[in-house]
Amino acid sequence: MKKNSFVEGTFIATASIVLIKILGMLYVVPFYMIVGIQGGALYSYAYNIYLIFLSISTAGIPVAMSKIISEYNTKKMYDAKTRAYMLGKKCVMIFSVASFLIVFIFADALAVLILGNLTGGNTIKDTAFVIRCVSVAILIIPHLSVMRGYLQGHNYITPSANANLIEQAIRIMIIIVGAYLVYNVFAGTLTQAVGVAVGGAFFAGLGAWWYLHRNIKKHEKILHLDKEQKKDKITNREILKKIGIYALPFIIINVITSVYNFTDIVLVIRTLDYLGYSAGDVEFIASVISTWGAKLTVIVNSIGIGMTITLIPRIVEAYTTKNWDDLNEKINRSLQIVVFISLPLTLGLSILSTPVWTVFYNVIGRGGDILGFMIFNALIFNIYMVVITILQGLNKYAVIYKASIIGFLLKVTLNIPLMILFDNLGVGAYYGAILATGISFIIPIYIGLNAIRKEHKLRYKETSLQIFKMAIPALLMVVSLYYLNQVLPFNVFSRVEAMKLIIINSIVGGLIYLIVSFKLKLPKLIFGNDELNNIIKKLTLGKFGN
Repeated sequence: MKKNSFVEGTFIATASIVLIKILGMLYVVPFYMIVGIQGGALYSYAYNIYLIFLSISTAGIPVAMSKIISEYNTKKMYDAKTRAYMLGKKCVMIFSVASFLIVFIFADALAVLILGNLTGGNTIKDTAFVIRCVSVAILIIPHLSVMRGYLQGHNYITPSANANLIEQAIRIMIIIVGAYLVYNVFAGTLTQAVGVAVGGAFFAGLGAWWYLHRNIKKHEKILHLDKEQKKDKITNREILKKIGIYALPFIIINVITSVYNFTDIVLVIRTLDYLGYSAGDVEFIASVISTWGAKLTVIVNSIGIGMTITLIPRIVEAYTTKNWDDLNEKINRSLQIVVFISLPLTLGLSILSTPVWTVFYNVIGRGGDILGFMIFNALIFNIYMVVITILQGLNKYAVIYKASIIGFLLKVTLNIPLMILFDNLGVGAYYGAILATGISFIIPIYIGLNAIRKEHKLRYKETSLQIFKMAIPALLMVVSLYYLNQVLPFNVFSRVEAMKLIIINSIVGGLIYLIVSFKLKLPKLIFGNDELNNIIKKLTLGKFGN
């Protein structure tokens, strides 16, 4: 296995996640054609419950394990590093079994919590069934988190990225083939088809686990697992305490992030029902906000996820060695990279929200409008994830708790008032829920950045300047695409014509953003000349780059 540099690791992790998310986007086209709006809503109910309890059972282990392994490896404490890995696996086993039992046993109660008194759509019995089907995956997926965190802590990003691809490929195959066979070949019910689809996560997890297990076994020597190491003074109790301390912030963050989606489902369903929306519209809008719209924002979200994978060990390394200049450089570079890549994707998806919705779902209605607004939350969420990851790497747990709790409280308190306000203004009430989510991320970002600035005298001047420069190619791209779309004779509600429009806009918009950015020397300033050449080489299969 080959270790990856900071920017290279970020590129590999992000590219892998982008590819995974693209696959995740593409499968919704045939899946939505098979199960329709009602099946799509049912899938979203089960999957969001699964994500909440997966966050609990995973318990922040990937980040905690990555941080601990990086710390002990830097100090050459190989025995403590190995014991931390073994203890992490035991902790995950306990959490995963407990979470599975809770979800499986209380599936009916969770279904009631989601649907309330809503009638005319999916039933509580249907919802409880698919929740139980997906609950089995909680027994296997959390174990992947320990193995990924262990490898990432050694700066081995590629195996983890490959495992993600394997998991996604298997899951998508089962979702599409399984749902089709059950519903169209064996004449099963819609509920059974969705149950098979969500249950695919278990078998996907098994495939990824086998791949990671084989890689770790194959490289035991370089990972110091081939023989018993000289005993370190660190006790198992100290290691467990450290795992708990490191994991707790991300337990809170991951659970709150998942609860955001669950809160949206519950509050949006209740409020839209109160405001007089039909049951069909309520389920459609709730599933768009919580799942199907989110499926189309994942390309932007993957940037932030990729950054957090490689950021933790690098931040810990700089913090442990007290290299403050390196720490300052990595923090600023992380913020610049996440904005530079996320900004054009966000603006492009917002402009093309209706044709994108048509291509993936072919459903005329509010979907495109909702997507065009909620995509900006993906950009905000990326910055939020990077800031929280930096705080975690710097052991600023009190700040993390404060920011996360304030963000969640803002979400809960603003959701209903903003929905009612937007409804009274004659605008879709659902926009209020989306705005509440954005605000609940922006305030914690400010709290986190301010805390880092005060504690470590971090200088954001360079980052502010680069972001200001990024606005120039972004603005030129938006203006150009606006006028281009005024003259293009395409029907955005036709799947074929919408695809043509997306391709033309993507090529034109991407070229404008990149050309102007290179003219302003933004990529060179943000990535560094050597790292930029390496990225160009990888993207062009070695044909370009010095």
